[in-house]
Amino acid sequence: MHRRTLRVAVGLTAAALAISVASPVYAATPEDPIPVLTGPELAASWTAPLSTVGRYVVDADGDRFKLESANWDGAQGHWSGSGDKNDAANHNSGMSYDIPMGLDRAPMATLMSDFHGLGINSIRLSYSNEMLGMTAPVPDAAVAANPSLAGKTPLQVFDAVVEALTADGFAVILNNHTTTSRWCCGADDGNSKWYSSQTTEKWISDWVMLTERYEDNPRVVGMDLRNEVRRDIWNDPNWGMGDGNDLYQAFQRAGIAIQQANPDVLVIMEGINWQGIPLDGFFHDRPTLKPVANLSNALPYPNKLVYAAHIYAYTGPQHTGATGLGETHDARYRDLSRSELTAEVNRAAAYVNTAGQHYTAPVWFSEFGIGHASDTGALDKAWWVNFTDILIANDSDFAAWPLVTQANADGTFADGYSLLAYKPDGTKLSIADDWRYPQWKKLVTANGKTGPVASVPRWNMLGSGSFVDSQSSLRMLAAGDWSPGQWKGTCPDSQRLQGIARGTNRALCTDVGGVTTSNPRVQSGQGNITNDWASGYDKLQCNPGEVAVGYSLGTGGGTKAAMWNLACATSTTALPASQGRLIWFDKGDNRPAGGGSTASDWAPGYYKGQCKDNEYIAGVAYTYRWNHGGVPDALLCKPLS
Repeated sequence: MHRRTLRVAVGLTAAALAISVASPVYAATPEDPIPVLTGPELAASWTAPLSTVGRYVVDADGDRFKLESANWDGAQGHWSGSGDKNDAANHNSGMSYDIPMGLDRAPMATLMSDFHGLGINSIRLSYSNEMLGMTAPVPDAAVAANPSLAGKTPLQVFDAVVEALTADGFAVILNNHTTTSRWCCGADDGNSKWYSSQTTEKWISDWVMLTERYEDNPRVVGMDLRNEVRRDIWNDPNWGMGDGNDLYQAFQRAGIAIQQANPDVLVIMEGINWQGIPLDGFFHDRPTLKPVANLSNALPYPNKLVYAAHIYAYTGPQHTGATGLGETHDARYRDLSRSELTAEVNRAAAYVNTAGQHYTAPVWFSEFGIGHASDTGALDKAWWVNFTDILIANDSDFAAWPLVTQANADGTFADGYSLLAYKPDGTKLSIADDWRYPQWKKLVTANGKTGPVASVPRWNMLGSGSFVDSQSSLRMLAAGDWSPGQWKGTCPDSQRLQGIARGTNRALCTDVGGVTTSNPRVQSGQGNITNDWASGYDKLQCNPGEVAVGYSLGTGGGTKAAMWNLACATSTTALPASQGRLIWFDKGDNRPAGGGSTASDWAPGYYKGQCKDNEYIAGVAYTYRWNHGGVPDALLCKPLS
């Protein structure tokens, strides 16, 4: 979350483009109040852990669990970066003491009750890496309303908050918001990337530590890997280039490490928040989840992946949200009409809900909000109505920012975006008392998908084009370097290889057909081939009863992207004896009409071969003749039944 001017080397003051939007007219709100569940009632309404089926999050019983959430911030810090950190005047939106907000004003039981009153079922709980290592106890003032927490470190207070939330039935998702306890967002704030002010290895090890710390609490359901990754002074983050700024690869590494520690938790990946220099005439963009369309993540447990995005009225598709320094002439989201905003939300993120694609996953709009006292113009109010209506129409998972703030005795919120605030004497103030409430109530009481979610086939892709290994199989990872010096790509252990690209390291995996496998091995030569199914071509082929689950390619010189080895695994169900059929893709795409993930491009600019959904890859043919360079030319597809 950021609501302050982005600092860059060059600034430009410009007026934002204003698109006329009519003043909003609130739809009729439900006559009934927001249903309020007690802690035991909420706990009884769902069963941990959570997983995903297609675009939906589901509980352990297979029932849809819509993330209707709010952000309980504070443990990531509110220090503005100047002056004494212990002086409340130097904090951006309330004194947080590096612990969740409100513990100084209201007892934990009151906070839990008030959270239930908002109609939410889950909490995005932010933290900083710096907080995890703080050893000094929090000051008594930080927990004045909760004296049992006195003398505890910030992490111990965080533990107590997690325990209270989960005991009261809330699902908790941990969010690595910042590295340091400094409030975002400046180009030099030390928090712009996962490795800012630390190393990637430290970031991953902190995630493993937290995963193991809460492993015995199944209502800690997810790990939200990093908040609003963006450009710093010198470097842009990217999605798939394979260098130190590659967020895609960082998420892959962290996701695998987390799943190795606890396979039950959701792994949540937020897209790139900002690239480029916010100056007219220079490249700048808010990619969000747009890169996922051609490069999605494949984790060892693929039914645990959720993508996330943030949308605020004051930001825009190519607008930082800044005023003055860092502002451009690009439209903000509040400047867009309802139809324009709908199109932008779909383009940036909501398209990921599309069924049957390599990227299909739930999308959690894990931050949105508006100031109840500051953002009262027609454009801001129209955005609030339009965006929440989009969430309702899309039946989207969401998390409002933020949940709790402090209030002055006169009722002024330290953070006007907050849903709840508490005065020094503990008096509660709520969104129920301001203009945002009709839409909030409409949002949390809206009809949507409920009950059992039918199982659907899952598709995932391998490779990024950067030739960094793409190993999603825990079994093959345990085998070590099974193709030394080569690029290695392996499907999750619940899936098989279904398609391969020519000339790059892109591939498609699936679980369609329900085939399960065991005993993976590496096929490195042609000695097992008894039928010359591609005359004149070199071939790699799995043994009878095996399916391809991965492969390796050359990485340099004249063998880059050339076939090297094939990873094969034994099917645990009998496969019919068949010579199969040969499909060529050396001169164009050869993907089955109506097949899985054929409406999306998992290898842009390269020819692709893909077996039918009722087939599996049994072999790959290639040649070094005719300047083909040993890259895959054909697939041997055999029937599953």
